[in-house]
Amino acid sequence: MLITDYFKKFLNSSQSSGILLILCVLISLFIANSSAGEAFQNLLDTKIGTEIFHLNYPISIWINDGLMAVFFLLVGLEIKREIVEGELSNFKSASLPIIAAVGGMLVPALIYVLFNHGTEYAGGWAIPTATDIAFSLAILSMLGKRVPLSLKIFLAALAIVDDLGAILVIAIFYTDQINWMYLGLSALMVALLVVFNLLNKIRHFWYIIPGIFLWYFMHNSGIHATIAGVVLAFTIPTNKSVTVSSPLEEMEHKLHLPVNFLIMPIFALANTNIMFKSGMVDGLFSNFGYGIIFGLFFGKIIGINLFSWIFIKLKISTLPDQSSWSQMLGAGLLAGIGFTMSIFISLLSFKGHPEIQDEAKFAILVASVLSGFAGFSLLKYIGKKKEARAEAE
Repeated sequence: MLITDYFKKFLNSSQSSGILLILCVLISLFIANSSAGEAFQNLLDTKIGTEIFHLNYPISIWINDGLMAVFFLLVGLEIKREIVEGELSNFKSASLPIIAAVGGMLVPALIYVLFNHGTEYAGGWAIPTATDIAFSLAILSMLGKRVPLSLKIFLAALAIVDDLGAILVIAIFYTDQINWMYLGLSALMVALLVVFNLLNKIRHFWYIIPGIFLWYFMHNSGIHATIAGVVLAFTIPTNKSVTVSSPLEEMEHKLHLPVNFLIMPIFALANTNIMFKSGMVDGLFSNFGYGIIFGLFFGKIIGINLFSWIFIKLKISTLPDQSSWSQMLGAGLLAGIGFTMSIFISLLSFKGHPEIQDEAKFAILVASVLSGFAGFSLLKYIGKKKEARAEAE
């Protein structure tokens, strides 16, 4: 009985999913650099599915494009709820993560270009522009009540806008071609979902079935399929009532446990299997390494906070509720966890150059660890100071 109670407490803890995610990262790194590393990679490369309807993909694709679409669905539901009835329900609050995300993409890209303009690495300019929403939110969740809920919502919204920007960058600069027929079918599914919303269809199957088709069409269009999760989330009906739960809130509640304790750990295991090779450390101390590390670590915090400061001073936006500028600096640091999307862009940027890809992966890992540790430490320190001040009063 005691074990059951402890397990329930662990599942309900705001820190538990972050701890589990970090544990999976360490396990994945250990496996990748052990004798089981090659077998693990072969497993991730194993195709499952059927050739019928072009549904035969490696396991890694099912994880990154399939399971993560469910993660984006959950985050999208949370963002929509906040837009309708919460922290993002007014323009000044909702505009801040958008403009912050723009700054958080432009400045890192500029830093990278300053280091690598005119070199063979110039094509990787988009690598430090991405924020890994799964890892950044997991680190933030480990701080529990030491950070205001509004800051988590701000970072989640910023990371979604950031990922949408990264998907657009991939579609425009790194995709060989767009399949316009599948893109048109995706638009048709979105229109159908909007119609169901307008007709006030509240049963989840009205949205899940078209949502599956939306994912399939989006995936085959050449655009990263995780965007389907966000689009689907914004069509799920909700309301402003605090007493009557909506279809959105019911779905959000059902998804929390499987996303936090199944999908995200699997995602971490599959994407952190970086094999350390000779010469990778040397790559950190080159213009290529500096561009990635400085872009993620310094570029994100500068871009996010500079653009936020300008728009707040112009009275277009406002700081997240009960948040301070020092906490915004911490959020900017956590946004420097580029990881999965950054690695994905590096693979597209340097096709046919595995040695450059390996150097990029290692630089992204180092920058993400530095950003995550610095952001967590700063926010924890600020939270402790606030708690001590509250107790003294």
